[in-house]
Amino acid sequence: MSTNSSALGRTPAFLMLLPLIAVLCFAVFWPVANLLGRSFFAPDFTLQYYETIVSEPLYWRVFIRTFWISALCCILCLLIGFPIAYAMARTSAWRALLIAACVLGPLWTSILVRSYAWIFLLQRNGVVNDLLIDMGLIETRLRMLYTEGAVLVAMTHVLLPFMILPIFSTIRAIPTDLERSARNLGAGRFRAFLTITLPLSLPGVSAGVLFVFILAIGFYITPALVGGPRTLMIGTLIAQQITELLNWPLAGAISLLLLAVSIATALIFQRALSVGRIVGND
Repeated sequence: MSTNSSALGRTPAFLMLLPLIAVLCFAVFWPVANLLGRSFFAPDFTLQYYETIVSEPLYWRVFIRTFWISALCCILCLLIGFPIAYAMARTSAWRALLIAACVLGPLWTSILVRSYAWIFLLQRNGVVNDLLIDMGLIETRLRMLYTEGAVLVAMTHVLLPFMILPIFSTIRAIPTDLERSARNLGAGRFRAFLTITLPLSLPGVSAGVLFVFILAIGFYITPALVGGPRTLMIGTLIAQQITELLNWPLAGAISLLLLAVSIATALIFQRALSVGRIVGND
């Protein structure tokens, strides 16, 4: 009787998920499966498009550039985001609210608008060049736009909140009594941070790095606008194959490789985090 009652209690909730499942199947899973299927069947089974990716140096350069910029973006987001997250978690409520407003503010603005703002700042006649000339640091205007550095700065600005929020939630959950006890036992503030706060915040750091890296390797709008054709990345390459060259099978092959890298990255981070927890418990 109890089993039947619990099953009946779960049925309405499951039925409420059916519209969401249907939307995901028709709007997400089916288009993705169709695109990936085209990379193998055009119309007969073939591995031609994967052989093209492996043998063509252009695609290797795009993949290497994407992973390089994404890794640097993760490092910059971590170096900038960790102190901000720590300050949010350890300061007073109104100061934390003020910092959170500054952190979440970019999320309330369209990525397209933020990308055009960086174009306005970094162009040859932009604000940054004007400022450097007025300060006497340079004599001739620099080409900042459509470079890997411009893409890196713009992507870091866009993805920084995705690093800060998981680290903040993790540090917030760490009792301040642990740091206080360490200092009472003779440890300095910095040593207490290294031995207590930093190890306990690693789950949030891992989640933030994973979020930023996966979003970065598939980023499209900002690299396309700020980087231009000179700084081609995977997301821009896929869009180019679909919209300009109409090469859907090759776009599907590149997308499948990108999906495989994303899944492998997530599994590696999950494995590393599990090993870290086991070592920490020992």
